[in-house]
Amino acid sequence: MSLGDDHESSGGYAGTGQTRTRLPDPGDAFGDPRRRTSSRSLVTVVGVVVLLIAAIAFANRGGGDTESSGLGGDNAGSSPTAPTGQRPVKSKTGDIATGYAHTEQGAQSAATNYGIALGSADMYNLEKRHAIVNTVYAPDIAAAQLPEFDQVYSKESFLEKLGLTKDGAAPGGQTFVSRVIPVGTKVTSYKGSTASVALWYTSLFGLSGEASKNPVTESWYTTTYQLKWADGDWKVTDFTQKDGPVPVGRDQRASTAEDMSKAVEEYGGFTYAR
Repeated sequence: MSLGDDHESSGGYAGTGQTRTRLPDPGDAFGDPRRRTSSRSLVTVVGVVVLLIAAIAFANRGGGDTESSGLGGDNAGSSPTAPTGQRPVKSKTGDIATGYAHTEQGAQSAATNYGIALGSADMYNLEKRHAIVNTVYAPDIAAAQLPEFDQVYSKESFLEKLGLTKDGAAPGGQTFVSRVIPVGTKVTSYKGSTASVALWYTSLFGLSGEASKNPVTESWYTTTYQLKWADGDWKVTDFTQKDGPVPVGRDQRASTAEDMSKAVEEYGGFTYAR
């Protein structure tokens, strides 16, 4: 989410907007399935299937041994967001993954997971907010940022505008949704002890429930995090945020409040690593 309308520099997240996705109809690829298939068409389809099988086999060759497969390291020609062989972090501080590698990949993973935490509903609870800020920010920066975060997130007029209680909780019968879903990252600067990582993501924000006046909406942002290597891990020192890139919306029917609340409760988030 983004709180840019009220305090762009404070580190909040939310927003509005929708994106739509439509899977192609089976008939789009091979024509009307009810249509009689000629021998030439059958040969063509079989050829396509054989090529797909060959492509899958090629992509998965050597997959039995992760470390010796072709996925490890910085492969020449790989895209900026291609997965690599670097193992994900396994340590945590609270619910936040920590203990990243002192590499560009580690900085990207840190920025992604920290962005998820800073964009979560937990930021609206005083105790959880302090735990998040103290975990993701460099110690000296966290001490200076906490009062600023508290001023913004604890402001009753702001919480009331969102439809939340003074403790940042949703009213009875509603579910508060504030979730960041990363799309990709890009290292814009890396100097060993410092890094700048741009995180492109979509954000879900709002109250899900029959009586909600702020239904869950979707927005797109890019946040660039400034990181430094401190106490054996990557830590945030600053960030900037801008809108987009925003894809064109499609014609999907919005889910009911009940379905949205159920989905948020049933589907957990991920720990990201490259």
